[in-house]
Amino acid sequence: FISTVCNFMSHEKCLKNVKIPCSCIAPSLVRVPVAHCFGPPGHYKKKFCTVCRKSLESPAFRCEVCELHVHTDCILFACSDCRQCHQDGHLDHDTYHHHWREGNLSSSARCEFCKKTCGSSEVLSGMRCEWCGILAHAACYVIVTPECTFGRLRNMILPPNCVQLFSRNFSKLHCFRISENLQTESDGDDDVDGSTQGSAKDIQISTDSSKQTLKIFDGNDAVKRNQFRLISVPRIAKNEEVVEAALRAYYINDDQQEYELQTFTQQVLLSDDVINRNDAAEDSNLGSVFRESVPEAWIIRAKPKDEEVIRIYPAWLKVGMAYVSLRVNKDSTVQTVIKEVLPLLGRQTECLQSFKLVEVLMGSKQVQRMVLDNQELILNRLKDIRKTSIRQMNQTRFYIVENSKSIVQVNLFVGGLPPQLSPEEYTNILKEELAIKTNVVSVSHVYQAQGAVVLQISCFSEAERIYMLVKDTVVNDKPLNAVVLPTVMASKIPQNCCPLLVFVNPKSGGLKGRDLLYSFRKLLNPHQVFELTNGGPLPGFHMFSKVPSFRVLVCGGDGTVGWVLGALEEIRHKLVCSEPSVAILPLGTGNDLGRVLRWGAGYSGEDPYSILVSVDEADDVLMDRWTILLDAEEPAEGAENGIAEPEPPKIVQMNNYCGLGIDAELSLDFHHAREEEPGKFNSRFHNKGVYVKVGLQKISHTRNLHKDIKLQVDQHEVELPSIEGLIFINIPSWGSGADLWGSESDNRFEKPRIDDGLLEVVGVTGVVHMGQVQGGFRSGIRIAQGSYFRVTLLKPIPVQVDGEPWIQAPGQIIISAAGPKVHMLKKSKQKQKK
Repeated sequence: FISTVCNFMSHEKCLKNVKIPCSCIAPSLVRVPVAHCFGPPGHYKKKFCTVCRKSLESPAFRCEVCELHVHTDCILFACSDCRQCHQDGHLDHDTYHHHWREGNLSSSARCEFCKKTCGSSEVLSGMRCEWCGILAHAACYVIVTPECTFGRLRNMILPPNCVQLFSRNFSKLHCFRISENLQTESDGDDDVDGSTQGSAKDIQISTDSSKQTLKIFDGNDAVKRNQFRLISVPRIAKNEEVVEAALRAYYINDDQQEYELQTFTQQVLLSDDVINRNDAAEDSNLGSVFRESVPEAWIIRAKPKDEEVIRIYPAWLKVGMAYVSLRVNKDSTVQTVIKEVLPLLGRQTECLQSFKLVEVLMGSKQVQRMVLDNQELILNRLKDIRKTSIRQMNQTRFYIVENSKSIVQVNLFVGGLPPQLSPEEYTNILKEELAIKTNVVSVSHVYQAQGAVVLQISCFSEAERIYMLVKDTVVNDKPLNAVVLPTVMASKIPQNCCPLLVFVNPKSGGLKGRDLLYSFRKLLNPHQVFELTNGGPLPGFHMFSKVPSFRVLVCGGDGTVGWVLGALEEIRHKLVCSEPSVAILPLGTGNDLGRVLRWGAGYSGEDPYSILVSVDEADDVLMDRWTILLDAEEPAEGAENGIAEPEPPKIVQMNNYCGLGIDAELSLDFHHAREEEPGKFNSRFHNKGVYVKVGLQKISHTRNLHKDIKLQVDQHEVELPSIEGLIFINIPSWGSGADLWGSESDNRFEKPRIDDGLLEVVGVTGVVHMGQVQGGFRSGIRIAQGSYFRVTLLKPIPVQVDGEPWIQAPGQIIISAAGPKVHMLKKSKQKQKK
């Protein structure tokens, strides 16, 4: 058997065991309506559409927060059943139920209960909870206890009932801070002709002369957007059969007796533009031969009724979902409905004025709520919705809601402002640039060092206006950026929960960052995952500032890790958990810190779930950080060959190493090559090739670095041997994994550790020597070990710190230990417990 609505297939003998609800009743099964978060359309191989259950060949949409995949022309029929990642003042529950999503599992997936395989790459099969990841057959998942405990990652997930976000008009992409720059390709006219192309594809206009193809609209809204679906019916079909086929095309399971088809006459188009009318007029003069090939158009209309049964859902239920059925006639108003419903819900003693009836349209992209006027006739309202769209009627619910003082509070993080100003000056800049209304907008936090403020806004339209305006505002030649931040209610976080704050740099490491963003949003609460290109690390730390204990995972190269550690250092005093441990998922070219902490040389597509488990099991270690003070005597002459050198910094933080001379020079040349053609630098292998090429060009140069610098270690002068490069190392890995210090013991020096408060100083004699170190044949020349260094430069010399190079003018460089050691996470040795 095959379902005429959603293409579900079953053997005859299995029919009685089918437990899977059809797409046409999906809206009635939604517990809490939550809209999906669709990115731009893409190609998803081996995935199936949730609505029509067919595979996705053409570009299709997927939700960025849950596993919903859907064709472009089926998107209207998906309803708002995304997972609820925060509380928004409507239907907030504290207990969480499993959030089941059907299909698109790997073919090796096994059912938790009967241990047989439940996934398939042929059809949509098997169920998965999108919070705890438990897998089950459609027949088995019914026996699972409804409450969800968030599974293996429960201690890392930010519980959704601890996050509050009043978003109203902000799109889901804004709420989850998903950058829209990927969205430009296909934003043009998706909405307009999405459904016409898709449905025309399903049913080719039939050449079979016994059949005819009809265009079906489901109401005035579809006519306005020219969104129709095609059906193919026998020419001798009875009227009922045609109505039934039309309803099935719109995923409606009602009795066809209640509907009729109305011909799509010129009258409907009269309101439309002139061009259409002229076209239509010319058409009618053509011979009948042509008329056959143009499908006729019909509109589904509901027959008027004198009375109906409607479902009313109470909005105050803390668990589960229930409704009361109520018969209404042509005299019933919203007020009489409230009056009749309250006794049925055991609230007859309460005053009618403290309740309202809310109409909720559960569309896949947006949940629209509208409070109905007390005097409105219910039957008229139903008639209007059906006239607009029969499909929308199927996705509409009525909730009875208690009137409560609704709080409106939107937190907007605004960055990119000039640093080190007073709160008053920031308020004045915002008044000038954004014309903020101070009666509804207040500055709640100021981060002076970073030039950022957090605004608290108590009016949705003002919040939206500011958000949109910030994107196009430039202050002192710097563009501002805005991020919508939810509030974390720290008091509700369970005792043993230590949520993970994830930072991903989508630009590093061959663009693997984008897939990781998607995976981590799915495995955790998407509010925990921050894209570093969207405002940097500060919004994440601000959002977690009240969380009693949390950990950080940084996905990016060593530069990204340094950026996040630097931001943590600056904002540490404002965090309740001032020393969160930091884990690394290496995505860059060098990844020396990642290697030392056993996270590997670079991400090569491991399962993101097992990465999170390793982070959960990782050990806490301490690591020194160093501050480098640069005191140049005079500005360097930078324009020797027409390339303006990067402006040298005054104070920098160092995690891994600092190189002077040849090592920095190669780094600088690589840096210039990357600036010129950034597009080529998205594979680790190519990046290393450029380093080699740059190195070969330098082999013949002889430099006498030891004559151009003086070194003082812990107040003692140190004699330098004849070298071309001087390198200070904090961790036992340099230049993608080489051991520069070497492993043999030496009674002059201690064995290096990352938390001993000492830096090792090593010399290299040139490019060839560096190559031998990289190959593991030699180590560097050990020069000193200490905790306070002063380097005097007599000439301009290339310098690099953690891979960031520049040319440093003559003067002093002082290296000393920076503040407290940082807590890092080191991947634990034992195999993961299965």
